[in-house]
Amino acid sequence: MTVTSMTGYGRGEVETDEFRVTAEIRSVNHRFLEVMVRLPQGWMALEEPVRRQVQKVVRRGRVDVFISLEGTAPPERKVEIDWRLVESFVAAGAELQHKWGIEPRLTLADLIHKPDFWMIEEAKWDIEEHKGALLQAVEQACARLKEMRRSEGFRLAEDVAGRLAELRRYVQRIEAEVPRIKAHVEGRLMTRLKEMLADVDTPPERVVTEVAVWVEKADITEELTRLKSHAEQFQAALCQNEPVGRRLDFLVQEMNREVNTIGAKANLHTISAYVVDCKSVLEKMKEQVQNIE
Repeated sequence: MTVTSMTGYGRGEVETDEFRVTAEIRSVNHRFLEVMVRLPQGWMALEEPVRRQVQKVVRRGRVDVFISLEGTAPPERKVEIDWRLVESFVAAGAELQHKWGIEPRLTLADLIHKPDFWMIEEAKWDIEEHKGALLQAVEQACARLKEMRRSEGFRLAEDVAGRLAELRRYVQRIEAEVPRIKAHVEGRLMTRLKEMLADVDTPPERVVTEVAVWVEKADITEELTRLKSHAEQFQAALCQNEPVGRRLDFLVQEMNREVNTIGAKANLHTISAYVVDCKSVLEKMKEQVQNIE
């Protein structure tokens, strides 16, 4: 079985002479594929390449990608002076001296404590130069994520396959009860007909309608046939090498629908008990199928 879970975690790490990049990927259940990438400041240009890398191994689920950098030799930060502002400041001081006679005592310390005069250029990595290392870390994380999702998927497939086998056993028991259902319905029908025929006011068309309703209740062959067909399709889907979560979810819903119809038609206590067992199994299958890609 090649079923893949939507839940998993992967981590990758690559170290160069200048920095160490760590990629962590976590995936959980989601109706569609949604990839959220969180990169360090200044590295947003690589968001799309990272997303494409993840999409190679994930087809469905909510995926969060976290990438962090630890630089061992980060680029140097540069300091620039806003000369135009400094010159304007000094000129204003000279004007005050000329107009009011205030003696200027402007020192370098005065300028240093004026943050508006200084422009600090943040360090930036050469993205193109280090792109390979970052994507390599993401590739490692994706490989481990894929491995974990497949391992978890194998356990999920084993679980639902076991529950499917249990469901089939209940279906066989229901099939074995079909003759009793017919006998039970026929007995009740005869009783009902005697009551209706004893009443001279009962119109003939009413008798025909009543017979048709009771005959339909006695026949659950179609429901059992569809139920077994859905079970076979479910088993086959577990062996497909592609995302099958939505298909499995649909089949569980259809099987549940047939079981409900059987319970409504076959008004027999033994059948009712088997129907409850079937619904319990299908509910557990539905919970597990929600985790399958």
